[in-house]
Amino acid sequence: MKSRNLLVTMLLWIPLLLPGSVFAQSIVKAEQPLTNATLQQCIDYALSNRPEVKQSVLDEEIADRDIKSALSGWLPQVSASGSFNHNFKQQSQVLTTNGVSSLLTFGAKNTSSLVLQADQQFLNAGLIQASKSAKYFRQQYRQNTEANRINTVVEVSKAYYDILTSNEQLNIINENIARLQKQLKDASAQYEAGLVDKTDFQRAQISLSNSLADKKRTEELVKYKYAYLKELIGYQGKENFTLSFTAADMEKDVLIDTAQVLDYQNRVEFRLLETQRELQSINTSYNKWSYLPTLSGFYNYGFNYQNQELSNLYDKNYPSSILGLRLTLPIFAGGKRTHEIKKAQLQEQRVDLDIENVKNQINTQYEAAIATYKANLNDLRTNRDNVEISRSVYNTIKLQYDEGIKTYLDLMTSETDLRTAQLNYLNSLYSLLASKLDVKQALGTITVNQ
Repeated sequence: MKSRNLLVTMLLWIPLLLPGSVFAQSIVKAEQPLTNATLQQCIDYALSNRPEVKQSVLDEEIADRDIKSALSGWLPQVSASGSFNHNFKQQSQVLTTNGVSSLLTFGAKNTSSLVLQADQQFLNAGLIQASKSAKYFRQQYRQNTEANRINTVVEVSKAYYDILTSNEQLNIINENIARLQKQLKDASAQYEAGLVDKTDFQRAQISLSNSLADKKRTEELVKYKYAYLKELIGYQGKENFTLSFTAADMEKDVLIDTAQVLDYQNRVEFRLLETQRELQSINTSYNKWSYLPTLSGFYNYGFNYQNQELSNLYDKNYPSSILGLRLTLPIFAGGKRTHEIKKAQLQEQRVDLDIENVKNQINTQYEAAIATYKANLNDLRTNRDNVEISRSVYNTIKLQYDEGIKTYLDLMTSETDLRTAQLNYLNSLYSLLASKLDVKQALGTITVNQ
């Protein structure tokens, strides 16, 4: 019984000890449902589960394997080779001595050999290049991953705020529908009492129908926006995907310091080009190193067997062994090396121009982002004031309409102005949050979890 319990315990532990167990656990974690998720939870989920981010991490691992494979050339390379030969007709040669000729036969009818050889590189331009560029290749792939993570943070944040905005729009539409339903009820009662003609009642019906259509359209768009956010974060759970937010979540975090100084080193795109510049410089040096000789050492040991009879072939060994150096000196290659050096130097100049160009692009991107942010901030403040004014106007006209001072057309106009002001405020709030993300991305101040 004890043995059986031990076996069961081992079987339970085996999956945890396998190399893929960590990956399996991450999948289980990825399938946990996201309910009432905050923005930060969506971002964290995306950084762990979005396919683009996962691919970047895999690219880092692939690059690391490529580098190790290239550097393995510095280690001794050991190989073995074997052969077996049966000579149907052995080599012969006529030998003449004192005018007398005789026929000599060389070798044995059956031969076999096994050779073990070890080669060691001491000087090799390609291996020198691999050693010097390894650091920058790893750095390049890490920077690619960082760029994907930053884009993920921006895209997920915008999609999250877009859903929040649409839900707040639904709240405004529902408030509008409630007002219109009351207005329709009041207009219907006044019409039945003979106080107004049927146009007020009909206008109320039209306005209510339009608002109900707006609600349906917005609800359908919200479904799509949820699906888009799930795609962005790589959500695979079958359970309902819900978010936790209120309008205050957007309003409390709209300000940013507009006096920050632009630093190119904060931009991963700029650092990527600098890394490419280093790699290109190493490539130029490699073409210069191609004038160097290649020096390597080798040692081999051979087991040699010969016998006229196949059955006795391996009875006796005639071993051989060699230790030596191999030097290859390039002398003339038709001018190829000179052209390759010139080409590499031109490619360096091209990367320098790429760096200059990306500086200009970053400057333009920052100026556009900061200008858009300031404009959206002004729009937000203006639209916030317009909401208060429109609400005050609507309440005043509603009282006047109830007293018979204002017409129903005046009431509809003020109600439309209020709804428009509320929607404009929401749209400007989303635009401000999106432009804030653009400013942070232009400054290179978006941080991601590594």
